[in-house]
Amino acid sequence: MVAGAAVSVAVGAAGAGKAYYFSAMTDDVYLRVAEPGDAAEMLRVIRAAFSARRPVDPPAEALTDDVADIELALTEGTGVLAELDGRIVAGLLLEMADDVATLRRVSVEPAHAGRGVAKMLVEGALTLAVDLGAHRVEIMAREEFPEIVAWWREHLFEVIRKVPHGFMMGRDLPVIVDVPTADDMHALGARLARLLRKGDVIVATGDLGAGKTTLTQGIGLGLGVDGPIISPTFVISRVHPHPGDGPALVHVDAYRLGGATELADIDLDASLSEAVTIVEWGSGLAEWLSDSRLEIDIVRGLETDERTVYLTGIGPRWAGALDALRERA
Repeated sequence: MVAGAAVSVAVGAAGAGKAYYFSAMTDDVYLRVAEPGDAAEMLRVIRAAFSARRPVDPPAEALTDDVADIELALTEGTGVLAELDGRIVAGLLLEMADDVATLRRVSVEPAHAGRGVAKMLVEGALTLAVDLGAHRVEIMAREEFPEIVAWWREHLFEVIRKVPHGFMMGRDLPVIVDVPTADDMHALGARLARLLRKGDVIVATGDLGAGKTTLTQGIGLGLGVDGPIISPTFVISRVHPHPGDGPALVHVDAYRLGGATELADIDLDASLSEAVTIVEWGSGLAEWLSDSRLEIDIVRGLETDERTVYLTGIGPRWAGALDALRERA
């Protein structure tokens, strides 16, 4: 599952290939992978969504699609659909080229816009893209719709280049690492440390005992800071200086904090530029520390002690920065 996503994916055999089954964590909306036979209904949703937008010149290419175009796109690529009471209400196309996934025709029926369906749809597509081996996802946004550009920014997409009539926006996808043992978690932290530098902010999320502190101990070892590194639950934060000119490690446990204001009271700003700052239990509290940050989500196995670690780089600092780690994941 993509870190922060509201869907999960199971993979099973389907003929010579794979079938991807989504299960959405809502009571009414169901996500699934689109099939060529869905082309007519998907086209209906695309036309309804794009016709509801303000007119632009030249008109959106989506308005000239026919059923054969959508069938071909779903045959050569794939797509994701959202159903409500068995009826398709949203969908998108997903194209793969090497390790880049491109989203196209992202559409929600006007009657269901603004209800979170688009967010769920895109999160499902990102999850599928990761499973298909994508490292990055991109989408073209028309410049005439700044509100749409802003929506993609809110979902961690950045403008990467100007294209005719708009912008190509993109974001890196998570690096996913299976971690069988505590020793492996420690080793992952040490590997990650080699990519870190002064000013980096890490927001770590996971259940009690998931391995956040073990990961941090590995990072501390890799950075070469003074230890020992133990959970700072009762003192909120600990500073581990570096004996040389490397970054210090500021280790924060936000479990007992009531909100971002209490985190701000710790005055982390004073050390941010000279340290690597790790905030455990920081999701929803620590994002304000940096627009460029590394978010780490540790998920326990359902039937084993194995953990799966999702590392998501956000912002310009992390564009491509995790590729070396990805190659060994």
